[in-house]
Amino acid sequence: MATWSNPSLIVAAIFLVISLTSATVANGGRSGGGRRLVRSYDEPCKKMTLYFHDILYDYSNSTANSTSAAAAKPTALATAVSPNGTFFGEVVVFDDPMTEGTRALPPPSSLRETAAARAQGVYLYDSKEVYDAWFAFSVVFNSTGRRGTLNLMGTDLMSEKTRDISVVGGTGDFFMSRGVATLRTDAVEGLVYFRLQMDIKLYECYI
Repeated sequence: MATWSNPSLIVAAIFLVISLTSATVANGGRSGGGRRLVRSYDEPCKKMTLYFHDILYDYSNSTANSTSAAAAKPTALATAVSPNGTFFGEVVVFDDPMTEGTRALPPPSSLRETAAARAQGVYLYDSKEVYDAWFAFSVVFNSTGRRGTLNLMGTDLMSEKTRDISVVGGTGDFFMSRGVATLRTDAVEGLVYFRLQMDIKLYECYI
């Protein structure tokens, strides 16, 4: 019969502890059974509608109300290939309030206090000839109703009435969520303000 040496027992014990710790982390750190994966490709396991408000600072508007700023200017190629320019190459960093069930114009001073979440990330203009943008951002929830983040990325084809971007993950109440966010342009005011309606449908949820 094989016998175990003390070093072998120690290694086995360490491996067991690591395995148990990994299982706890994978279940979101919860005790009492952890989380259960709900997956459906016919009906979403969670859905919500949020309005995304973006106010680009252009040196003339209020710094207090502005929620986004250009971090890189359009490239010379933008004006070379299009008489009107397409902002090709411009990168915008944003910290935008997201409201639930409201379409206020343009965001009132109380918008920050009434926001259901914040969208934080970047969008960049990635087309030479049309006004298309690519988004990568997190929706950050911090309320009694929802906590955690949803991470989204994808191309916003602004000429289309509706367009989808991917929900690629999440944390907290949205741990490891997957799904689709459908965008609709709800309002535009010049080059400074736009509002998007965002219908989020999750098809993989941990509960």
